[in-house]
Amino acid sequence: MDVARGDIGGPDGLLREVRRQASRRDEPDTREILDWLHRHTGADFALVAEDGFTVDSSTAGFPREILPSLAPLLARLSGGQLAAAATRAGEWNVHCEVLGVHESRPVLVAVARSAPSPETVALISHTGTVITLLRRATDGERTWRGFQYKARQVRFGVLSALLAGGPVLARRMTTGAVPPLLKAERLRVLLLHCSPADRDRIVRVYQDPSGYHGPDLMVHCPVFKEHVICLIAEDTVAGGGGGGGGGPGGRTGGLAEELRRVVRENPGYAMGISGPHPLGATAEAYGQAAHALAAARSTPGHVVSYQGQTLLDNVLPRRPALAWARTFLRPLDTLPQTSVDITRLLMSMPRAAVARLLDLSRNTVTAHIRRVERALGLDLADVHARAAVHLALALAGPLTAHEPDERPTPPRLEDLLHSEPAAAWARTFLLPLQPRQRRTLQAWIDANTDGQQAARRLGISRNTVRAHLRTAEAHLRRDLLTAGAGIHDVVHALHISTTAMGTRKGGDSSKSAQAGPTPRV
Repeated sequence: MDVARGDIGGPDGLLREVRRQASRRDEPDTREILDWLHRHTGADFALVAEDGFTVDSSTAGFPREILPSLAPLLARLSGGQLAAAATRAGEWNVHCEVLGVHESRPVLVAVARSAPSPETVALISHTGTVITLLRRATDGERTWRGFQYKARQVRFGVLSALLAGGPVLARRMTTGAVPPLLKAERLRVLLLHCSPADRDRIVRVYQDPSGYHGPDLMVHCPVFKEHVICLIAEDTVAGGGGGGGGGPGGRTGGLAEELRRVVRENPGYAMGISGPHPLGATAEAYGQAAHALAAARSTPGHVVSYQGQTLLDNVLPRRPALAWARTFLRPLDTLPQTSVDITRLLMSMPRAAVARLLDLSRNTVTAHIRRVERALGLDLADVHARAAVHLALALAGPLTAHEPDERPTPPRLEDLLHSEPAAAWARTFLLPLQPRQRRTLQAWIDANTDGQQAARRLGISRNTVRAHLRTAEAHLRRDLLTAGAGIHDVVHALHISTTAMGTRKGGDSSKSAQAGPTPRV
């Protein structure tokens, strides 16, 4: 067997074949390389696995029946006792080259009627080296992809533990490679809205060799493919204001400033920034970032920092409100914790999103929700019922064994919302809205957040309703249309305001009833 002469033979032709193989994203095709070698030597080839019998790939004319007689020689080659060998098997001249230096050592076997020339042996050896390098590169690429996948899963696990209020659990999950973020006292959440096609690239470009992002953490949002959740250690958040709000304080530069630059340079991108929170309050920080992002989409600069806004649960009289919340939620004490956790998530995202986040089927999520609905006697598809549950969960905090109530008869939620602090909160909350935006919001809530039904009631198009809601999002700095986490505040504010207006007019008005009074216990 001799090397074929010609302008495509020899090392130059092999180099062209290697380039072609390397340019492919999938694994190299060893059969194509062996066929190329056959065309230039006239010999037939097989790549035999270390067991001496399994043929990984071969040219069409390779005589596989000779392998049993070659088994002892192939075993010595695969075992590392020989690097190359030549022998005869019947009428065939056989030349063998072992590939690689690791435990798995396949053997390149060449057979022909005549003995190979030195040039052919050299080309076979070069080709064997090329196959080894291509296979090693493929293994490296596979390892890299595996590392990226595992790193992404670890980052998501850390985020999940922090959202559940468990920084200690997050540290235990990452024993031996604890991310620097978990050593910080406080963090902010930056929620980046970007092109789904760019999300992987953005996360990877700032990733360090450990799979984290320096002192920070970037996580693919499991629910919204346009979102990247960025957990930023407080002392690394850059100052400076994005449009619509002053930026958080902290050391200049770092990932936060890089993300601001990304938003500036990419039309259609936006970012919401939370206030600083302890690690155990990451869920609250995420909620703030989501609200800020809703405002950022329609704000010049497209970067908004969450402005401290008083929450309804912070203005209600504490002890009566806590007594109501504990009584309201007491039926959940008999349910599995999973059902309660799923209900908490449902307060800030759609049911399908909860299923994706927890990697559960929608039917499983629905079964848990129905169990909660039966316990509470509510329909959680109703926005007023969800608003009441959301407020109760915020007031009561984590559901643990409730201590005895000091008041023999807890107040009704309606009584709590009739208080002057609640009325003042509602006036302040709704103040930024124009009359038409408020009318649209009221109709939307009355229609149980059905945009088409609200449009019919108002005599406008569904797109106009959506445009009004987007504007209201920016003015209220509440997420209404993406995850819907801000809807509950709107429900309570409109109900309090409408009820107060009816009271001033002399009693309960029909409007109050039409607005869907908040459920009572």
